[in-house]
Amino acid sequence: MSVCSQFELFGFWRSSATYRVRVALNLKNMNAQEMTIDLDAGQQQSPEFLKVNPLGALPTLIEPGQQPLTQSLAILEYLEELQPTPPLLPSDLRGRARVRSISSMLTADTHPLVVPRVKNYLMERGGFDLAAWREWQIQWFGAGIRALERRLVTEPGTGTWCHGDSPTFADIALASIIAVMRVFQVSIPNTPTVDRIIAQCDMHEAFLKAAPYRQIGAPPVPVRG
Repeated sequence: MSVCSQFELFGFWRSSATYRVRVALNLKNMNAQEMTIDLDAGQQQSPEFLKVNPLGALPTLIEPGQQPLTQSLAILEYLEELQPTPPLLPSDLRGRARVRSISSMLTADTHPLVVPRVKNYLMERGGFDLAAWREWQIQWFGAGIRALERRLVTEPGTGTWCHGDSPTFADIALASIIAVMRVFQVSIPNTPTVDRIIAQCDMHEAFLKAAPYRQIGAPPVPVRG
């Protein structure tokens, strides 16, 4: 049963950062009412939302009587401490450090390079067209996913999931990157360990319920030729 059933989660169907929080909430059987901030319409820069999150970014988690929480990994850390079971971090110090390292590699080094505000800047100021933007996406998604594949293959902590045999922050971070890659129809070949873990995510109800195309406001799932 949820510790708090009064959370509000400001998000958007396509937001990979919001996806991370959805998955964590689902894994911990916690409830939140999601409030849509339409990134395509620029609602994140509205004066009303900037009062909630001055960066104008998603996600933002609201708990009655408390300061809004921003940044997906900080929110995950909060949820982990608020409701420790099931745990999304390993019990050992080194294991927790490894999971946080993988999570940060994907969310701090890979994801920020492919967010809408970077696209808008490159299109408006950098002379990019859509073809150049797609090449940019493939480059930086590929760099992150291939680096993770190398780590998963060579580091002893890898189990049936990114670390050990149950989902952690690392799997949530990985699944969030793959989810947005699928939205943009970008795939990175020759990463069998990543593919195996994502196949598990695709069969796990907590990840399925959080998937972009299952959210309010999402368009129909595109048909791949």
